Amino acid sequence: MTQLSDTQAIILSAAAQRPERIALPLPDSLRGGAAAKVVSTMIAKGLLQEVEVNARRGEPVWRETGDGHGTTLIATDAGLAAIGIEPDETEAAPASATEAPPEDRTTNAPSGAAQSTRTPRAGTKQAALIVMLRAPDGATIEEIAAATGWQAHTVRGAIAGALKKKLGLDVTSEKVEGRGRIYRIA
Repeated sequence: MTQLSDTQAIILSAAAQRPERIALPLPDSLRGGAAAKVVSTMIAKGLLQEVEVNARRGEPVWRETGDGHGTTLIATDAGLAAIGIEPDETEAAPASATEAPPEDRTTNAPSGAAQSTRTPRAGTKQAALIVMLRAPDGATIEEIAAATGWQAHTVRGAIAGALKKKLGLDVTSEKVEGRGRIYRIA
């Protein structure tokens, strides 16, 4: 599996949430030569791809080409796989800029629908967390922390961020006498 820097992971995560998987705009903290170096590394690894800008859609421009056109950056299937997202076939970016013109790139689902179809990779701590929360008895923060090796605040963050916001799962909690607060996926 490709080892990503924090910046690369942020760029790919943002692109996965945007229509057409466009990686622009880059994080505000990434400017000039640093941005060029990060992007060129990601292109070399096959995580991002340059495609011609569709001016009619108002796509952001990464760089100008000599013939008066511009290019934008698109997250590739390999880029999404590197952050643990299986790409939808309907949202796949073209393999090369010449293979399909940008105006032919369409999505059959609204951008919000992509979030509810994401699934974690098998064998990850997030997958183990989901299994524990889907059990009939649910799980406590302490039980999850023991099983994953995470600290309690990380468990709470994963439930609120990854499960509720990113995956759209309905996580409920209730206080059970003698056991404490139990979390479950409804």
